[in-house]
Amino acid sequence: MIPEKQYISIIEVLPILCVDIIIQNRSGEYLLIQRGREPLKGEWWVIGGRVLKGETLEEGAVRKIKEESNLSISEVNFVGYYEDTSEVNPFGESMPLHSVSMVFSATYPDDQNIKLDYQSLNWKFSKVLPEKFILKLPSGFQG
Repeated sequence: MIPEKQYISIIEVLPILCVDIIIQNRSGEYLLIQRGREPLKGEWWVIGGRVLKGETLEEGAVRKIKEESNLSISEVNFVGYYEDTSEVNPFGESMPLHSVSMVFSATYPDDQNIKLDYQSLNWKFSKVLPEKFILKLPSGFQG
């Protein structure tokens, strides 16, 4: 865990590298969590968060799935990226935050139950992703 004072210094000058994971059930619905913290507090969003030094993007995605939902999913597939800026940072302060998320997809394991961590208020399956979540595909992508 990065000490708050140090993290604030980092977000003042650098974008934060994150992972977001689009998890779908067998019906093609998306797993969304209602965020309990800034940015996007109270909004429905996909599971995700910052990548830690020393872990690969895939390891970060698997870790965030486990931390935020208690689901054990080991297979994730890169699908694109999402970039955003927010006027509010994770500490609720008015200081712009710039994040770049590598987006992965995963399949919901029917035999596991979701148990949210302290950062989320609720969860649901939705037929659509949040309107603001605009996935960008890599240049030359042939998917």
